[in-house]
Formats: sequence, structure tokens, C-alpha cells
Amino acid sequence: MRVAVVGVGHLGKHHARILASLPGVELTAVVDTNQARAEEIAAANGTRALMRATSLIGKVDAVSIAVPTEQHLAVALPFLEAGTGVLVEKPMARSLEEADLMIAAAAKSGAVLAVGHTERFNPAVEVARPMLNDPRFIEVHRLGTFPERSLDIDVVFDLMIHDLDVVLSLVHSEVESIEAVGVPVLTGRVDIANARLRFANGCIANLTASRISRDRVRKIRFFQPAAYVSIDYGAQKVEMYRLVKGEGPKPSIEGGDIPVTNEEPLKRELADFVDAVANKRAPHVDGAQGRRALEIATRIVAAM
Repeated sequence: MRVAVVGVGHLGKHHARILASLPGVELTAVVDTNQARAEEIAAANGTRALMRATSLIGKVDAVSIAVPTEQHLAVALPFLEAGTGVLVEKPMARSLEEADLMIAAAAKSGAVLAVGHTERFNPAVEVARPMLNDPRFIEVHRLGTFPERSLDIDVVFDLMIHDLDVVLSLVHSEVESIEAVGVPVLTGRVDIANARLRFANGCIANLTASRISRDRVRKIRFFQPAAYVSIDYGAQKVEMYRLVKGEGPKPSIEGGDIPVTNEEPLKRELADFVDAVANKRAPHVDGAQGRRALEIATRIVAAM
């Protein structure tokens, strides 16, 4: 399969590295407006460097797009219209209107459209998922150091959206109300934010995201009847404790670490995308799911 990467900055360089190593994949080219950067990443992965993505239309089977969010639609749309599979990094677009244009183009041409919500491919999330049957309260902390990544978007779209996607995939109910606060501390955009989501089924999710913290923290905790589940995304670690009723008058608490086989989430994501294109199936995180995460993120920013 002929695959190209468009945008080889902070994240795109890893897309190129992984795609170059996947069996059955030919990394046809890497594209970046910074020619020196494109040539550096191309040389490291045994491929060629280009400065214009449009020159690849009709010459590749799939593209992975990791350009700044404001360019997602402009880069993705021509490929989708041509029927080329597209994986676009999160957030999938600047607005719901742009997301809808991408989804419509994919539907019309039959192209695969995947959205890069990498935490959905985290082995710890996969292991914990079967244990989560009725979460009533969810607590999320995603704290990053400054500056470690692109600052072209608010922290809600930059970091919190990862957890919004995970939460939305686990709580099978609509978001009924949102309370939120955000503060621009070191940049002109919101650098730290907190959102409280109430779902129609009564579940409440409290999410905090920051890119100005001293330490890196990526954890999500679930509280449900008679059970507690904790996921450390970074360490790929899962803990579960549950209440067990015995023959005696008092129940006991059982649990501890759950075995997780560590693997790079981005590699799992890209392998799923390649397989979806090859077998003409829906990817694990498709355009509709990417749009839903974007919709809730947009509502959070509006609530601020």
C-alpha cells in the first residue's frame, strides 16, 4: 500500500517512522512546507521529500495528515474527493462545518476517513473497557509541561479532546449539560481548563487539562457501583478494585493491577487505518466519532 505523510513536525515525524516500518506499506513520500525538515525526515525513513501534497493525488492509496488544525480541511478534502483514504490528526477540523465537509466527501467517494484519537488505541484503555459497564463518576487529569507542542489551538482542542473521545466512547448517553472554565496563563489562548459534563443517564465526568504544569500526568479514573477502575495512559497501567460479598456480615475489597501488554498506541492506530483502507472497512475511530468529540469540545469552549 502506497502511503504518504503530510506534515512531519512534532507528531508527523512519528507517523512517518511507524508507517515506514509497517509490513505491506510503502512510505511513498513525506510532505512539509519546511523543505529542510521534509528532507531530514525523508532521509531518516528511506523515502522522498515533497513540499506540495496535491502532487500525490492519484499516486497514493492513503495519506496521514499531521499539519496544523487550520489546514486539515484544505489538505484532506482533495484526497477524500479522489477516494484516497485519509487519517487526520485530532481535532479533525477547526469547526463542525469543516468536519461535515470532510465526512460528506468521504461518504460520496467511498474513501476511508479516520481521526487520530490515539488514546482509543492505548492498550490500557482496551484492557479496562470490558470492566466499565456503568460508570457514574469519571475524573480525568491530563497535565503537560510548557512548551512541548503546538500552541495554535486552545488546550481543550489540543489535549482535553483526547479524553473527551475516550469518555464519549464509554458512556452510552448524550451530554445533557456542561460547566467549564478556562484560563490563558502563558499564551493568548486557554492553557488550563476544567469541564464538568453531565450525561442524560446521570453520569458526571470532570475533566482537567493543562499545558503549563511542572509534571506530566495522564490519568482517568472511573467510579461505578461496587467498583473502581484507574487508567494511567502514560504507564499503560490499569488498577481495579471491587466490593465482594462473602458469607460473613462484611463485604471485602478485592483487586489490584490488571496485566497490560504495552504497545505504542500510535502504531496500533496507524495499523488499524492501513487495514481499514486495505479491506474497505470503517476504521476504529471514524469521522462521525471525531466529529462528536469536536462538538463537545466546541460546547466546552462556548461554556467558558
